[in-house]
Amino acid sequence: MLSLSAPAQCEDEPVAKILSFSDLQGWEDDNHQDALDVFLNTCDRIRGREWPQVCALAQTQTNAKTFFELFFKPVLIMDDAKPLFTGYFEPELSGSRVRTPKYRYPVYAMPRDRAQSTPYHTRRDIGEGALAGRGLEIAWVDDPVELFFLQIQGSGRINLTNGSTIRVGYAGHNGYKYSSIGQELVRMGIYTEHQVSAQVIKNWVRRNPVDGQELLYTNPSYVFFKELKTLQASAGPIGAMSRSITPMRSVAVDPAFVTLGAPVWLEKDGDASLRRLMIAQDTGSAIKGAQRADIFYGTGDSAGDVAGRIRDTGRMVVLMPIQLAYGLEEHNNT
Repeated sequence: MLSLSAPAQCEDEPVAKILSFSDLQGWEDDNHQDALDVFLNTCDRIRGREWPQVCALAQTQTNAKTFFELFFKPVLIMDDAKPLFTGYFEPELSGSRVRTPKYRYPVYAMPRDRAQSTPYHTRRDIGEGALAGRGLEIAWVDDPVELFFLQIQGSGRINLTNGSTIRVGYAGHNGYKYSSIGQELVRMGIYTEHQVSAQVIKNWVRRNPVDGQELLYTNPSYVFFKELKTLQASAGPIGAMSRSITPMRSVAVDPAFVTLGAPVWLEKDGDASLRRLMIAQDTGSAIKGAQRADIFYGTGDSAGDVAGRIRDTGRMVVLMPIQLAYGLEEHNNT
């Protein structure tokens, strides 16, 4: 939630304004029941004394739209950063339980000696063998750039040579700040900012394997995984609330401004514009700011192709329980 209890993540104090549901573009046309179903998946895990009652009421509703309008107020929270909405997805990789000449890039579990208080080995260190021979390999995959993007997404599926599939989720990282390789390509003068996308980056690395590996190393951050043995094949990946997320209804947000589990109304502009009620069920290291969100587009290459092209402006409005919203208004007026 906006910094009534957490420090603001921007230079100036964020501004919050209570709106009406009539101010939300496309509100009347959305499928509110779909959003309510996703909200119910995690509402019991929302932190804050106002939420248990709202969650209990949500379980008895027969009209989802009326529920949101009766028990919430739309609140627009703005900081000094420009609104930015991007997309993410659950990648599918090809892999093997054992190393082979084809499958030779390891997906590592979290090392036991990774102390949270200090940075660990860098991406270059790990790529050059710092963790080799320690039995940390969950699987081996055939493409280093796909492995890199698996780490960016934080979860994925690895389709094994025997026909089975491993689900993996985020277990931790090496303590280094993420550095964008897309921005590095722009800095190098290879592409302009408007040309860079996930697919463009992948293609460039594959065409330039030596320079491509050096490009990957410019991001020192490295993500470790855990195998999700009980996650059903039909379920979405696990988000920050330890529950599965839902394509086109779940978003990653900055929890300094938006309570995890809260409904948010998204007005994303651009070619594939969206006017939709989403649920803030995930976070990400690159998701910082009051008007910053990452939309979950689903699983596989087709979802990845769409998600990789999303970089749009617009606005995001948080739906707060009524008492929270009015309490925030009183806080702003003092």
